[in-house]
Amino acid sequence: MADDHDELLEESTLTRRTLLTRSAQGAAALSLGGLLTAGPAFARGGAQVVTIRWISPRGTLEVMDDYNLWVPIKMGYFKELGLNVKLIGGPLGDALASAKFVGQNQADVGYPSPGVLTAAIDAGVEVKSAWDMISGQVFDFAMPLNSPIKNVKELKGKRIALGSAGWSAIVDPMLVEVGISPKTVKYVTAGAQWGQAAEQGRADAALSWQGLNAQWKGQGLKLKYLIGTTFSKLPSNVYCIRNEEFDDPAKVDLYTRFFQGVIMGLEFARANPRAAAQITYNQFPGLRKTLKPQAAYNSFLELARAYGTSNRAGQGWGWNYANGWSNYLKIVSDLGQTKKQLKLGDVVSNQLVTAANRKADRKRAIADARKYKLSPTWQAVKVDPTIKI
Repeated sequence: MADDHDELLEESTLTRRTLLTRSAQGAAALSLGGLLTAGPAFARGGAQVVTIRWISPRGTLEVMDDYNLWVPIKMGYFKELGLNVKLIGGPLGDALASAKFVGQNQADVGYPSPGVLTAAIDAGVEVKSAWDMISGQVFDFAMPLNSPIKNVKELKGKRIALGSAGWSAIVDPMLVEVGISPKTVKYVTAGAQWGQAAEQGRADAALSWQGLNAQWKGQGLKLKYLIGTTFSKLPSNVYCIRNEEFDDPAKVDLYTRFFQGVIMGLEFARANPRAAAQITYNQFPGLRKTLKPQAAYNSFLELARAYGTSNRAGQGWGWNYANGWSNYLKIVSDLGQTKKQLKLGDVVSNQLVTAANRKADRKRAIADARKYKLSPTWQAVKVDPTIKI
């Protein structure tokens, strides 16, 4: 779920403000004529299917996080809505790609953290959050089991492991929110082994997030956690699209249908969590080699709880909260992550959130989930009925 850093070409890699500035300049030279590509298939009713390219911030798709996309792909919801949704792993190591590549028309929907989104907008990349996947803090800190750290404020002066140097844009605002100057900590860039760096004592803590915590536990890492929601009210990763899409009625309709499909995936998971987890888990032979079904389910459940934050609060799925975002925009401006304090309306919009929540066929998704047949393996996965997503 964090954002990664190098150059794309489906799954390749690039570096921070200078690279973002270059990217913004380069984006202007790109043709915007074919920003979505028509596929050869046809949806129910004869409408032509349009391809929407979604890009991950992690450099991989082999996680449980994106069940809300895999479910509507598997169940045919996107196709019936006239969409062929293609998931791209993104470049491992390029923290900026999930916003930058949308601005460059190399992807249509990105999944950046707030730090990446705001840095991109500040550098002239014309994107905006159309959907707050987690309407609250999803990021945590992982520490060795023998760590004496009991409070987030005790991270002052400590070493924090990151998968990419660009992830400092995620951590800095979290530190400022609790009164720590980012200048007092030392970031340890450890690539794909950043969790192990904390476990082995090469760092005092590591950036983590809901979903990854359970995945690391399932893979045998021995860590304990400071959970972000206990000390932070800042926003988390969003789905961003190009600004121009909000002003084009045809594109508004297209992306509203995309988010209708996302909602159907989320409602399906709410009605039958194990079915959504099974569908996602079965996409990846590699994930099945490193994570047993119960651990995969636990990882899925952490994210599912986070994804449902605004829906449980009565705002519907995907709501961008103005207060959290306004506070965040001031913090990153004060930090110098943006050259000026960005306006809320230039960063987030609930236009498509409202329409998609109104139009999504929830009843269909719930009915499909309730009759979905679990494999014997997934029937054996333990579920806590008291946990609501």
